[in-house]
Order: sequence, then structure tokens, then C-alpha cells
Amino acid sequence: MQTNLFNIVLLSFILSLGYNNLYSQELPKQPKAIPIKEQANTSPKSNSTASKVSDTLKKRDTIKAKKAFLDGIVKYKANQYTKIDQKKKLITLYDQAELYYQDVELKSGIIVLDYDKNEVYAGRIKDSTGKFTQYPNFKQGANVIEPDSIRFNFKTKKAIIWNSRTDQGEFKVKARITKKENDSVYFLKGARFTTSTNVDNPEYYFQTSKVKFIPGKKVITGMTHMVIADVPTPIALPFAYFPMSKETSVSGIILPSYNDSNTRGFSLQNGGYYFALTDNYDLTVIGDYYTNGSYGMRFESSYAKRYQFRGNVNFRYENLISSERGYPDYSKQKIYNIQWSHSRDSKANPNSSFSASVNLGSSKYFNQSINQANIGSRLNNTLSSSVSYSKTFNSVPEVRMSLTATHSQNTQTETIDMTLPTLQLSVDRIYPFAGKNDTKKGFIKNINFQYNLNGRNSFTTTDSLFFKPQMFRDAKIGAQHSIPLSTNFKLFKYFSASTSANYEEVWYAKTIKRSYDVDKSAVVDEVQSGFDAFRTYSFSSSLGTTIYGTFNFGEEKRIKSIRHVMRPSLSYSYTPSFEKYYDTYATDASGNMAQYSRFENGIYGAPGLTNSSNIGFNLSNTFEAKVTDRDSTKTEPKKIMLLNNLNLSTSYNLNADGKTSLAFAPVRVSGGTQLFKDKMNVNFGTTLDPYAIDNSGSRINTFNINNGGSLFRMTSANMTINYSLSSKDSENKGNQKDSQTQRNGGREDDLFGTASDFGNNRKSLFDGSEEEGEDVVSEFFRSKLPWDMTFAYSLTYSNNNREKQISGNSLMISANTDLTPKWKIGISSGYDFVQKGVTYTQLRLERDLLSWRMSVNWTPFGNNANWNFFIGIKSGILSDIKWDKNSTTNR
Repeated sequence: MQTNLFNIVLLSFILSLGYNNLYSQELPKQPKAIPIKEQANTSPKSNSTASKVSDTLKKRDTIKAKKAFLDGIVKYKANQYTKIDQKKKLITLYDQAELYYQDVELKSGIIVLDYDKNEVYAGRIKDSTGKFTQYPNFKQGANVIEPDSIRFNFKTKKAIIWNSRTDQGEFKVKARITKKENDSVYFLKGARFTTSTNVDNPEYYFQTSKVKFIPGKKVITGMTHMVIADVPTPIALPFAYFPMSKETSVSGIILPSYNDSNTRGFSLQNGGYYFALTDNYDLTVIGDYYTNGSYGMRFESSYAKRYQFRGNVNFRYENLISSERGYPDYSKQKIYNIQWSHSRDSKANPNSSFSASVNLGSSKYFNQSINQANIGSRLNNTLSSSVSYSKTFNSVPEVRMSLTATHSQNTQTETIDMTLPTLQLSVDRIYPFAGKNDTKKGFIKNINFQYNLNGRNSFTTTDSLFFKPQMFRDAKIGAQHSIPLSTNFKLFKYFSASTSANYEEVWYAKTIKRSYDVDKSAVVDEVQSGFDAFRTYSFSSSLGTTIYGTFNFGEEKRIKSIRHVMRPSLSYSYTPSFEKYYDTYATDASGNMAQYSRFENGIYGAPGLTNSSNIGFNLSNTFEAKVTDRDSTKTEPKKIMLLNNLNLSTSYNLNADGKTSLAFAPVRVSGGTQLFKDKMNVNFGTTLDPYAIDNSGSRINTFNINNGGSLFRMTSANMTINYSLSSKDSENKGNQKDSQTQRNGGREDDLFGTASDFGNNRKSLFDGSEEEGEDVVSEFFRSKLPWDMTFAYSLTYSNNNREKQISGNSLMISANTDLTPKWKIGISSGYDFVQKGVTYTQLRLERDLLSWRMSVNWTPFGNNANWNFFIGIKSGILSDIKWDKNSTTNR
């Protein structure tokens, strides 16, 4: 015992001299009680009587050694000093003090450990200026608290915390006094909750006096009211419940927003429930209701499985009633829209894949929807879908198979074309005259053939008949088999030649029988069900080469040289007449006859009636220049593309008779290039016809130059220019995609504006990047303001019937910029020089309010005029705290 006391005194003396180190030891224990038997044995005198007394007392001895109050090792350190007071049972750590015990980590300016009461105290300290620094940081497990001071009992796990600060998910919590009941329950007094980054001076918070706090699960409060900019608001609740699950998503109610319409009355929109079903998929159910009886329902689900697949499904249905029954403007309609996107990870199975991109529904959905404002999809006039599955069979030869369902819908004519499904199967090329390891060179060894199968079940219908019995009755079913035989070889060293023959067989399940109906006084087609087929064959060959030419201007010139590459090619194709598949029918009651094929209405068409023998010519050109680089440190000249392509093509029909067909086809000239570091895309094209036309506009067998005109008659011409500018060279706004706009059928860029989903206004109108922190006035004029602009110009010339007019001439522009680090503004507009009017115009304005966001989306004029205003909290956990308003007058 004397030795233990000596060690403690020596240790205290060393520490009092300022010695500082990291200790890893058990804290001092209470002196161990010495049994009476041992005390007797230590006496210099010993007799039998004493031995008997010792044996008697040994049976009555109930004194046990005291156990240390801590069950583990305590690690601690401090910067200035560590002081142990054995008399008061205190260990004091000062300046950058740290203490570690089991799952507790404590850092603070000062820490006092009372190992007699099993308690620890931590608090802040003052620096030389009198300012408090080194606030406590208390961590137990995954919970972190940053108070002004804390008192914690290791034995009971209870604590009292003053001015605690803690992060719980997206919430930041600060409380004047916190009582820790146990590891899972806290009671708070004078607490505030916010999603602001600055918990001490937030732009808004929820103030409450009493709170029961269960970390990672929930917060239950008493009277709670909202405070904005330190000003109490009348928004208050007698009690509040905040979920704080550690999971990425939690089920909960989605509060609706209030709105009104001139034609549908008052409404509650976008209210519903979010179901966090599993970690792999969820479900959102949202509804709208108007006082005139209109309503809408939406079901949205996202799903994913790591290294397997991911996707989302959206189904929207709306029953829209305008005005009131009995009024002349009363109308009622039902519209719907289905969107499905699915992608499979290539790692799941390299030999098969499955993907889906579906956007189908009512043709008028995006024009009439009360929850979607997407002008891009309205102007595009087309909805399309594709669902495909493909598989590769590792056989010899390799076989590839795919099943595809497609859908194309014109929203103006309400015509729907669908294939359900299309089967494609192909067998890899087989080289019968070349060994497995032989090089395939020469005419003979290069001979190869393959087998292709294309089977299709096609429907053409309208909105009103979609998926009704008549749609399936009018289905067109067929299969196309083809066996191409081809080879290619070098000719005279500089020419590449190829030749091919193709055998094709087409199967149909339905054909027609055409006749003149005397009763109806019209020609009618009678559908004949049953298997039927026709077989055709054709031949083609081509010859091409590549010619290089370089024009040198001298090494001292700015433009050193221009390189011209020409790729001329000559082709020939022949298809014989298959007149045997044609029959005759009476065209009128007088008995005039005409020919027809029973396969005419098939999805692969009918065989040709006349011989086809055509010679084709094509010439492609590229122009490239070498110029002196502006960077003087570079010795090599810089390459610049002048013209990416300049193509010229035409054909000559050897079987033309000058009456039903003309020999020369129009000449098509097209080209394109990229300028200004590939930021400007320029494409142009024109059609030149060598033949003249008559007064009705039909082509005649007379060359235009022999009819008093020029060598060629320009029938049409077009040019498009797209130019993108950005403050950041590494970014190109024109290549950025708005996924929702594109998914709805609109453009990838924002020349026609961005899509507005009134059910999810928290999404930014711009690129979604939002800066956090406070505006610094002194940095305003020095800050770099990001901006981008996109121009699109289109010009079309028409002269098919000597009209010689500009049929299309329009300029569109889209621009976005940050007026300040917190203000964003954007515009999409344009002008039509033919119609002499402004094209679709959209104005976008957004204010970053730190934890909040405010946005205005306005289309000021036109048939699509509308506006939308939103202000709300960015955080998803408080997404229901918002105010949004949108116009629905024109929808």
C-alpha cells in the first residue's frame, strides 16, 4: 500500500511540472482492503493463540475489495496540463483536451473527470481576447453533440447539456438545455430545428419549448411555431412530429397545395402519400381535386438493384371537366400518360440486355394536363416508345436475336403506329471458301453469306381505338427472310470493289382481293386470311476509291496548306420484274382493267412490277487546313476542319421510258461543318432537278436548260445553324439535357423552354447547382457570373412549282445567367421572319434563399400562355412547407 501511494504522489509531482503526454492506463483504484489474516502474519510475534483468533475471524470476514468504477481503459490527453487530484478524485485536462472511453469520444477546452461520482464535465475556455473557444464535441456512437458545456454520468448514461448543437439527417438541432435520459432518449428545453447551414443564426427555424428526441428515429414536440428572420410567424402547431430515420427515405404524407381556376373552380393539388416500400423500390401516390368535379391521379415508382438494373414508372390519369353542366363551354374528357424507363447494367449479363423507354398516352395530354406544362412536347407533335430485349447465342456461327415493341404517336392527327412485337434474328457471316484462320483476301475467300429474319406484328390505329378489339382485328402480320451473298476485293490496286446478290422471301397472314362492287359503284378490297408468300431477288455492285490532294501555300504563310479528300463511288443495282404476283381488276362499270398485287397492303410492301436498273453516283468531300498555331511555344502547325462533309449524289434509271419515269434523278447536295472550336454547327443542303415542269407542276421529259432555264432547277434548299456559348469552356449548354423535358417528348436543349411539373417545384429551373452560404457584398463585383447562350437559326427555300419563296425563316435563342451568386435568370424566345411574329417565349427567374428557393416561370403570350410561382424549403424532409401558384386558364 505504501508503494501505491508513493507512485501516485510521484506521478502528481511530474504532472504538476507541466509534463504532458498521452496516457493509456486504468484510472487509480481505491486502496485494496487487507484481510486480518494477512495483518496477523506480518507481525514479528506469532503464537498459537493468535492463530486461533485468526481462524475464527476468517469465517466472519465479509469485506470485499472495491471494484473499479470503469469497465475499460480511459485514454486522455491535453495541451497545457493534465492534473490529477487524488484527494478529490478528480482528473483535470486543460486546452485541447481529449478523453476516450468505450463508445464515448469527448473533445473540449476543459474536461474534468470525477472518478468518485462516475461523472465527467466538459466546457469551453476563453482565449487571450476573452472570446470563448474550443466548444465541447461529445460523440457517443453515431450521435454527435456540440454544446457550450456538458455533464455526463458514465454509470447511468445520463447527461445534462447546455446549448447543444447536433445534426440529425437534414435537420440541425439546437437546445438551451438537454437532458439525456439514456442512450436513445433525450429531453430538450428551448429547442429550435432548422435545415439551415448556420444553426446559431439561421434564416428560419421551428421554435418549441418541450421536446422528446429519439436520435435517428423521431422528434415529438409541444407547441411549435415557425420563425423567419428572427420574426415569429402565425404558423404554429399545438404539437409536431418530425421523422428522423437513418434510412434514405421514409414513408409519409404529401401535403396538397391550394389553387384555383376560372374553368374548374377551387382545388387541392398534388396531395398524397409516399411509400418507402423497400430499399429497392418505392411508390408515390398523388391526387388532385377541383370543386367542379375534375380530378387527377398519379402513380410514380422508382426501382433499382445494384449491378442489375434501374428504372422508373409514371402513370398519370386526369378526368377534366371545364365549366359547369348546362353552359355552352362545358366539356368533359379523360386523358392519361404512361412513362417507363428501364436500363440494365451490362455487368449483369454480357450476352443479353433489356431496355425500355416508353412515353404513350392521350395525344392531348400535354396540352390539357393540369399538372404538366411542357411546351417542347407540344411543339414536337410526336410521342415515341421502345421496349427491347436482345440475346447473343455463343454458337458457331454466332446467332443474335432481339424482340422489340415500338410505338409512334402523332399528337396532332392522333394516329398511332405500333409494333407488338418485332422479331429480328441474324446469323453471323459465313465464309465458305476461307478457313478458320485464313486471311479473307481476294474475290473468292471474301465470299460470304448470312441469314436474317424480320418478323413484325403491326398496328395502325387512333386514340379512340387504342387497345380495343378493332385495333387487333386490323393488325398486319408478316415475316421477311433474306439471305445476302456478298464479296469485296481490290481492283487495280487503288479501287475497292464489292458485289452482292440478295434473296428475299416474305410471308403474310393476310392478303387482299380487289374488285369493282356494282352495288357500291366503287372499287373495294376484300381481306383474305391465310398464309401467302412471295419471293424476290436482286443484284448490286459498287466501285470506289479515295483521292487525296494538298495545296501548299508556303511555310511562311498563315495558312500553310489545304488538304482535300475526295471519295467518289459508282454503284449499280438491278431488280427484275415480278409480274407473276400481279392480277387484274375492273376499275369501273365499263370494264376498264388495271393491275394490282394482293400483297399491296402488307407491312413489307409488294414485289416490283417493272424492271429496275439504276446507276448511282456519290461523291463525298472533306477539306482541312494547316495553320500556324497562335501558341508560339508549339512547333507543329494546327489542323482546322473547314468542311466536315460535302456530299453530292444522283442516279440514272436505265429502264426509264420518258413517260411514267424519267432517267435522271434530282441531284442532292448536302454539307456541314463546325466553327469556333466546334461550338457552331452549320448544315446545309439543296436539291437540283435537271428536268423542267409543266403548268401543273409535274416533271416532264425535257431538260430545264432546253426549256429556257438554267442547267439545274433548284427545287428546295435549307440551312441550319446552331451556336452555343458558355462562360465555362469545359461546358456546353447546348449538350446538356433536361431529362424530364426529353422524357416527355421535347427537345434536349431549352430552346422551347423547360418542362414544369407542378407536383415537384422544388427542382431548379436551371442546372440545379445552388451555392450555399451568405452573400458577401464586397465580393459582388469580383465574382464570376456563369452564363450560357444557345442560338438556332433555320432557313428553308421552296421552289417545287416555281413559287420561289422562303417557306421558313426563324431564329431561336436561349440564355441563362446568374445576375448575382443568388439570382438566376433565363429566357427562351425567337422570331419567325415569315409569319412575322415572336415564337414561343418563356421567362425563368430563380432566387437562392439559402435553405429556401423561390422561382417564377412565365410564358407571357400565345396559346400556351401560363405562369407558375413557387417558394419553399429545399430540404426534402420539409418539402411540404411551400407556397406555389400556377395559372390554369388556358388548359
